[in-house]
Amino acid sequence: MLPSKPSRRTLLGAATLAAAGQMVCRAAAQGVQPGVAEPVDLELQLALDVSRSMDPYEQELQFKGYAGALMDPRIHEAIGSGAVGAIAVMIFIWSDYHIQETLIGWTRLATADDCNAFAQAVLEAPRRIYLYTSISGAIDYAMRQWGTHFEGTRRVIDISGDGVNNSGRPVAAARDEALAQGIVINGLPVINDRPDPFPMRQPPLDDYYREQVIGGPGSFVEVATGFEAFDAAVRRKLLREIAGLPGQHPAIG
Repeated sequence: MLPSKPSRRTLLGAATLAAAGQMVCRAAAQGVQPGVAEPVDLELQLALDVSRSMDPYEQELQFKGYAGALMDPRIHEAIGSGAVGAIAVMIFIWSDYHIQETLIGWTRLATADDCNAFAQAVLEAPRRIYLYTSISGAIDYAMRQWGTHFEGTRRVIDISGDGVNNSGRPVAAARDEALAQGIVINGLPVINDRPDPFPMRQPPLDDYYREQVIGGPGSFVEVATGFEAFDAAVRRKLLREIAGLPGQHPAIG
């Protein structure tokens, strides 16, 4: 009697088991145990403002600023100088209280090739423009993104934007909840030269970020005076975050 032909379900099951076995073998070869968080020096979320105050030109400068920073050899050196020699990074965009979108999920960066590939993905990411500015929504979204694949000595949310919170709940409430869980929030406010139609209603943006947005041990504000200065500002900020030395201000022009 001839043996029966294996069913499609049996074949699919066997293929799945084989693929899982290959993943386990690769993980073991890399020194990572399946289901165990991989140690990194820093877990960093980059949150980019895409509200309507960002015109296409300014948004492009913002994306290119992050990409250029990640391709900078000084950033690669800073990553390699950590105790583990690797960081985990994700990047998302935000606008209204209910509008956030992950552009690139959690990615381990340890080498120049890793950083350059991530930077290229930033350059190729879709551009969006929405309406309002909800920094609180960005923080709330970030708090839902901490995963279990990486375990960093530090967890940082890095928020860049050019306006105050005008959508969603008070930003200080979202910030305080994040700080209570040991998260550090840094800010990169962009002070542009557009006339403010309500100059008396809000403090200067850098002061607003210091008082309402940032917090946690070693938190800081890195100001970009106009979008043309964004490139240098984001490099300084990333170097400070990766090195974990907020008191030092890298001299990058």
